[in-house]
Amino acid sequence: MSERDDEKREFDIKWADGAELKEPSARARMLAARWKDNPPGPVPFRPDPEHGRASGRSSWVSTAVVLGCVVAVIVLLGYINFRPY
Repeated sequence: MSERDDEKREFDIKWADGAELKEPSARARMLAARWKDNPPGPVPFRPDPEHGRASGRSSWVSTAVVLGCVVAVIVLLGYINFRPY
């Protein structure tokens, strides 16, 4: 880009940032129209602990599954690299 293009671009950015009124995005307009008649209800910052779990498994079961998969991959890689002469 030439220096003149850089100056023109910088002027355009300054002009746009200096606007008194900025139009909201399409999503903001859509949500404002939707919430005008039916405002959203309050949402808690953190969910209840019972609703947070996806399944009934405890954390040690998940840990055992992950460690078992890691051990299986290590054994598989060791088996692939094992070459008896």
